[in-house]
Amino acid sequence: MKISELLTIVIPCKNESEVISMTLDFVDSQKFISGTRVIICDISTDYTREIILSKKYKNIKVEIIDGGIPSIARNNGAILSETKYVLFLDADIFLTDNNTIYNSLEIIENNEIYLLTTKFRCRGIYSYVYPVFEFFRGWFINHFPFVLGGFMLFDRVKFFELGGFNPKVLFAEDYDLSCKINPNKIFITNHKVYTTDRRFKKKGLIYMIKMMFLCMINKNNPSFFEKDHNYWK
Repeated sequence: MKISELLTIVIPCKNESEVISMTLDFVDSQKFISGTRVIICDISTDYTREIILSKKYKNIKVEIIDGGIPSIARNNGAILSETKYVLFLDADIFLTDNNTIYNSLEIIENNEIYLLTTKFRCRGIYSYVYPVFEFFRGWFINHFPFVLGGFMLFDRVKFFELGGFNPKVLFAEDYDLSCKINPNKIFITNHKVYTTDRRFKKKGLIYMIKMMFLCMINKNNPSFFEKDHNYWK
C-alpha cells in the first residue's frame, strides 16, 4: 500500500507557531509516508507560516493555502485533494506512534467505513479527561456518533456526498458532520494520538463538558452550531 497514492492530509491552522513544527515532524516520521501531500490551510497572523516554510521535510510534501474558520479551512483543503482518502488533522495533534496513519488506512481500505478516528490523550492535570470521554462515547456512539476533529480520516467521496463541513457552522463542526454518518460506518482505532491541554486551560473543564452535552442535546438543531458560544475567544 502506497500512502501517497491514497491519502491527502489537511491541517487547518491559525497562529500555531508553538506546536506546528512538532506536529509536522511526527507526520514526517510516519512509516511509508514518503511523497504524501500535506495541505496546511492557514490564516495565521504570527510566525506560523514562516516556521512551516523554513522547515526541511524528509518525506512529506507540504503546501500552504489560505484557510478560514475550521469548517471552511478543512473544506478548502479537501477540494484540492485528489486521493481516495482525506485525513483532517489538527495543528496540535502529535502522532507519537509512527504506525498510526498506515494502520488506519489499512482498516478503512479493508472495511466499509466512511470515517475513522483514534483515541486521544493529553499530558498534565487534564490527562484523565479523554479516557473518561471515551468511556461515555462508548455508551452513546450508536445514537450520538461524536468524532473529534483532531483526527478524522474520511473516505473522500463520502465526505463530499455529505456536503463536507457546513461553512455556516462556527462551533463543533466535527460533531455536526459526524452526526450525519451511520454509526456502523464509523470506526475508532486503538491508536492513541496526543494533543495539548490548552483547550481545557483556556475555557475550563466545566465549560468543555457542558458544551459536549449541549452538542448531543442539540443534535437536530442546526442553529445551535451556527453560534460560536465564545469558544474562539
